[in-house]
Amino acid sequence: WGTKKISLVSWVAAGAIMFGGVVPYIPQYRDIHRTQNAEGFSTYVCLVLLVANILRILFRFGRYYDDALLWQSIIMICTMLVMLNLCTNVRMAAELSTKRRSFLDFDWTYFWSWSRFVDYLHCVLAFTLLAAYITYLLLDSVLFVETLGFLAVFTEAMLGTPQLYCNYQNKSTEGMSIKMVLMWTSGDTFKTGYFLLTEAPMQFWTCGLLQVFVDVAILFQVYYYSRYPQKPVSHTVSHTTSAKAL
Repeated sequence: WGTKKISLVSWVAAGAIMFGGVVPYIPQYRDIHRTQNAEGFSTYVCLVLLVANILRILFRFGRYYDDALLWQSIIMICTMLVMLNLCTNVRMAAELSTKRRSFLDFDWTYFWSWSRFVDYLHCVLAFTLLAAYITYLLLDSVLFVETLGFLAVFTEAMLGTPQLYCNYQNKSTEGMSIKMVLMWTSGDTFKTGYFLLTEAPMQFWTCGLLQVFVDVAILFQVYYYSRYPQKPVSHTVSHTTSAKAL
């Protein structure tokens, strides 16, 4: 019974790791679909998470890690593509301009602001093929493999810093959901603990600790700016909170 209990806990933990990161995007998707307004969600979050998780998958060819973390990356990539598809359709339906912007135009002015979802797919596919080719060539280099793993998890770990900087600039956390930040903190803490228990590569738990540190810093901002207001309270609501993944 003891062995079965441990096995059950392991399965639950693995399931939480695989699907926990996409949970915040379910209500986000429903809100965008219901309101037909995607202004509160930055598609650059999708870009960062796509790059981070593609690199993480390539990292596994050089350094083995737990299957649940591999599936977490695959599920997150699929989720970000679904979000991109919805946001692109909503934005194009509301856009008055008839000019269509394409990835194949190679115009950096409109990078990641294309008119069709297929252009995002082209970009993701091009990046994946290029990164995979470089990884294939340098797979025997320990330095390259370890750097690849670090870049993958460090990119994702930095997702909370825009909110931290935004709060610092505004000298206020008004409009930011404290419940959302608590969700980030609990999720990142659980994830980091999972990395340590499963003996994931050092890059994973190091950047996990960095994520927890950023979350705690944001919670400190909530306390500090509510205790010592830096400016008159306004009624502007910030949408930055939607830009964080667990």
